[in-house]
Amino acid sequence: MSKLALYGGTPVLKAKDEKLFHWPIVNDAMRQAQLDVLETGNMSGTDISRKFEEEFAKWNGVKYALTHNTGTNSLLSAMYGVGLGPGDELICPSITYWASCTAALSLGAAVVFCDICEKDLQIDPESFEAHITPRTKAVMVVHYMAHPADMDKIMAIARKHNIKVIEDVSHAQGGHYKGKLLGTFGDAAGMSLMSGKSFAIGEGGMMLTNDEEVYRRAVRFGHYDRIPVAFAKEEFAATNIVPFGGQKFRMHQISSAIGLEQLKKYDAEIAEIDKAMKYFWNGISDIEGLRMIYPEDQGSDKSGWYASRFGYDPEAFSGVTNHVFAKALNAEVGGEFSAGCNFALHHSEVFYSTDIYGHGKATASLNLPAGTDLRALTGELPVADRINSRLLGEPWFKHCDTAKIDCYIEAVRKVAENHQELLAEAQEDSNIGNIALTHRRK
Repeated sequence: MSKLALYGGTPVLKAKDEKLFHWPIVNDAMRQAQLDVLETGNMSGTDISRKFEEEFAKWNGVKYALTHNTGTNSLLSAMYGVGLGPGDELICPSITYWASCTAALSLGAAVVFCDICEKDLQIDPESFEAHITPRTKAVMVVHYMAHPADMDKIMAIARKHNIKVIEDVSHAQGGHYKGKLLGTFGDAAGMSLMSGKSFAIGEGGMMLTNDEEVYRRAVRFGHYDRIPVAFAKEEFAATNIVPFGGQKFRMHQISSAIGLEQLKKYDAEIAEIDKAMKYFWNGISDIEGLRMIYPEDQGSDKSGWYASRFGYDPEAFSGVTNHVFAKALNAEVGGEFSAGCNFALHHSEVFYSTDIYGHGKATASLNLPAGTDLRALTGELPVADRINSRLLGEPWFKHCDTAKIDCYIEAVRKVAENHQELLAEAQEDSNIGNIALTHRRK
């Protein structure tokens, strides 16, 4: 009889403890904060949101924080804040969530993608610099899957070429690079605070900056009620308080109220996650073919370990794909492992040929010089093209319950030791993948 649960063997876990993974951790203060907003009817105000901004800015050590209804809109505000507009190009790593860059198209800008480093999954500084053109206005630095990007190199390149730096901290709130908080290096930062993220408030986003003009532009773009505060009356007399973006980006005050409570306990909770994840890795670190992805620089960390991945070398497991390996792991413990990461955005036609707004031509190149080939500007991105086959998503433990985490360690060791049982399924998986790849190339 097979040893692996996938083929009828006894699973390591008979029942998964959902509390080990449940997020966010809700306390009475969070419940009361919501009730207070509801009972006072203060859902659409801004007083609680302004307090949240004040405390969030203080926590990050920046001058300005501006709440948003989504993380996507916080990034759009950051783009507008640094002056991204028609005919400009935004450089962004191809491996990230679409919200990191797609909103640039609505500002009349184009996106040029660069590659990532396989070692840490972060934007490749050399690829970033190689993709700079005279039209490059800004770079979107994504601290992907909780890992900090190499901000020393990124900032040096950006300043050399006079390029604005926007940090997407959606995966790494409270994270550090060489002792300094992420989101405080560039000209602006944006981040999601939705319920699945490490800093979870329900739905919402936050924009950070130390630049008063970036802040004022962001206010004028989508925060009509803040305009009289950020601008003198004579500055907006001609337009009144009509937002230039025609949008209302105000955060719901229930989210802000929860955010204020989360600030009080966030550091302790992510410290517990860090302890749990490192315990897990200590149990599997000797397995050849699996690689922990964690910053090497002193003072750098993976705050919250959101969506964390580890390196997977299929050659070390006789060619078994990460999809099959993850399937076998999940059969042992009832879930929590996954294969790959985000879709490589440079393969989406949205950024090349799609006419989004009905202009009769591709939106992405609408404001670029005639004949500009965005696909050629992006070119080949070899790491982005292969990375989805070389990663596994690891369980996101919220509590350092070592006895329970030991079961997940045992599952990884069991599947690794018995991976030969997976070869037939791995071959079938490989054949399906080859067929799909052939169809994509046609």
